[in-house]
Amino acid sequence: MNQQFELFEIANPCIGLCQSNKKGYCFGCLRSRTERQRWHDMTTEQQREVLRLIAGRKLRIEQMRQRKGEQLGFDFDEMGELF
Repeated sequence: MNQQFELFEIANPCIGLCQSNKKGYCFGCLRSRTERQRWHDMTTEQQREVLRLIAGRKLRIEQMRQRKGEQLGFDFDEMGELF
């Protein structure tokens, strides 16, 4: 089986907003504490897996924000007469 060689190093997803929530996930890059600490020691495949996990976290955050917006974003004018 042939191995494919990487031509480019995978860029660190850090955006310089290095603050963590209570569970240890960074607000900037959405990596866990362990993922941030071990990034440079990870194989390319491991780094790709972290990027996949980050994408899933972003999606869940967007879905949560959308649900909150739907719950809080109703328009009283469209509801008509309430009383």
